[in-house]
Amino acid sequence: MYTTAIKDWAVEDRPREKLARNGRNSLSDAELLAVLIRSGSRDRSAVDLARQILSSCDNSLTALSKLSVTELQQFKGIGAAKAGAIYAALEIARRRGTELKVQSSKIKSSFDAFQFLQRSMLDLQHEEFHVLFLNRGNQILAGELISKGGLSGTVADGKLIFHRALQMKASGIILAHNHPSGQLRPSEADLKLTNSLVNFGSYIDLKVLDHLIFCDNDYFSFADEGLII
Repeated sequence: MYTTAIKDWAVEDRPREKLARNGRNSLSDAELLAVLIRSGSRDRSAVDLARQILSSCDNSLTALSKLSVTELQQFKGIGAAKAGAIYAALEIARRRGTELKVQSSKIKSSFDAFQFLQRSMLDLQHEEFHVLFLNRGNQILAGELISKGGLSGTVADGKLIFHRALQMKASGIILAHNHPSGQLRPSEADLKLTNSLVNFGSYIDLKVLDHLIFCDNDYFSFADEGLII
């Protein structure tokens, strides 16, 4: 069945015109997504296509952000260009959220670090290693991705971590990586890496304050479990 194209809608109902006239808050999630998509397929408008995509994600923007470019292209009417536009927009939103947190974040507990990194770590289908660099007041100087790998692991280069910490004149660091497997407990490799970084940091008066392992909506803290002295 053919669906009326957006260009044939009343002007007040067209997403781009509605955005320009009433502002971004006037648009639904589907309409905002339709602005990115720009055009639909032969049998559905951009808004209908956006609704289909969101419906497949239980109308959750968080679930949508987990879709890869390849997965987005499985929807009829979404090619490489449209999938790339959606993916890029979601990444910009994620980075803005991280940037806003850096401006005023102070770490007082493992949960503070978890909340700060959550936006970056929880949508991943592969393993990544991140580091938070802190000043003497435990305020965040920066958060950086150190490495990324596959489903089973990634390599964290201690030389790179401490080089960046010294460049920023950091007083402490918090390590973090995710386990896509769903296993929260640290592996032997995790324990060995953490101990080596803690020991080296002690020689240069740069403290490793914690190491977090992310899994779904939960985390494991080395410091809370007494594994960092």
